[in-house]
Formats: sequence, structure tokens, C-alpha cells
Amino acid sequence: MKRNIIICLICSLLLASNALAANPEGKIEVIARAGYSIGGTTPLGIPATIRSVDAFRPTASLMAGADVKLALKNNWGLMTGLHFENKGMDTEVTTKGYRMELVKGDSRIEGLFTGHVKQEVTEWMLTLPVLATYSLGEKVTLKAGPYISVLLDKDFSGIASDGYLRQGNPTGPRINMGDKEGEWATYDFSDEMRNVQMGIAVGADWNVTHHFGLAADLTWGLTGVFNSDFKTVEQTLYPIYFTLSAYWSF
Repeated sequence: MKRNIIICLICSLLLASNALAANPEGKIEVIARAGYSIGGTTPLGIPATIRSVDAFRPTASLMAGADVKLALKNNWGLMTGLHFENKGMDTEVTTKGYRMELVKGDSRIEGLFTGHVKQEVTEWMLTLPVLATYSLGEKVTLKAGPYISVLLDKDFSGIASDGYLRQGNPTGPRINMGDKEGEWATYDFSDEMRNVQMGIAVGADWNVTHHFGLAADLTWGLTGVFNSDFKTVEQTLYPIYFTLSAYWSF
């Protein structure tokens, strides 16, 4: 997977450089952006082992960065840049037979958990998008293409409480967990998260004035947040976020 990410990034950068070389007279625009994101890290489809989603609280997920837009022919263009952003959420779910690796007291236990799970996810990253653009007149520009993110800091941790864990398998020893500190168990999968993520971005820019505009963007991670050899969480979790931002062009 890392090899595929590197190949995709190299191809994207070659595309950008070739476009610039083929159209040296094209208009170049510098765009500064700042925005707020909402979304989550989720499987595609809720597995049967998650019986209900009891709470979802998006955390303050901010984005700031700059892009360079190159105008090509027939309303087409190319946009790339560098964004500093964070993505996060807090969730609470009720599970039944959900595979977990937990720490309770001084012991590390693994098995199938039934009960309440509280989860916190935070990712700080630098993101490089390489987007094709298409202008619908002077006001609206559509954009789409791949992105690659390098994580600077990451956290995937939480608490398992109000239930029990069957150690090893569905008929294994039962370990009860309460709803107070000292009675519950914790987990931390931060070290198992990918340091590099890749996905697809689509969106639109709307020029409110000549130098100011608003943007809406959707990013969908394709690689999942965990390393491919991490099997404790059985489902692949994808970061999917929607961002509203303001921008200033120069």
C-alpha cells in the first residue's frame, strides 16, 4: 500500500509539472484558505457487533493552507497546495461481541466485548491535494482529484465500560467491567494508525467577490486509518470529512 501511495504522489506531481511546462503562459493564482471540517472515522456500513450509536460529537476540526491554481485551456485548470489540518470526533456506541484489546488494571486482555464503548479520534496532518479544476463561468469552479496526508500527531483511544469481555472467544472467561474509574477498561490504538493516508477530494469554489470566496469540499480516505497488519479492529475505518472554508485569492 505504501508503494501505491508513493506511485500515486509521484504521478500527481508529474502531472502538475507537465501541465505547467505545456502551458507556461497560463494564469497562475495563489489562494489562501481557512475552514472548519465535520465528519468522522467510520466503517462503510455499521457492523452487526455495533448495536447502536449513542452519541456523536465532532471536535473542533480546523484547516488552514494555501493553493496554487494554474489555468489551462477550455476552462480547465490544475490546483495543488499544502494544508495544515486536524480531523477528530468523539463517539459512544453500544456493542455486542465486538473484538477489542483492552487494559484493565495492570493486565492486557483481548476478546469479544459487550457493553458501552467511548472513543476519541484526533489526527493532525499536512495534506497535499492535486486537483483538476473546471470553471463554470467566473463565479464557480469545480475541483476533484487525489490527496495525500502525512500525520504529525494521532490519537485513537477510549474506554470500555458497563459490560463484560469474553476473553479469547465467545465462550472464554468472562471479565466484568463497571461504569466507574477503576472498574472500566481502556484502549489505545494510536501507534497502529497509518503515518501516511491517501484519498479523494471533490468540491467547489464560489467567488463572492474578485478576491474573496467560499468553498465546500468533501474528502474521503481510501486507505483506512490503521496499518494493514492491525487486526484487532476488524472493520476498515475511513476518514470522511466535509469542510466549509473561506478563501482569499491573489
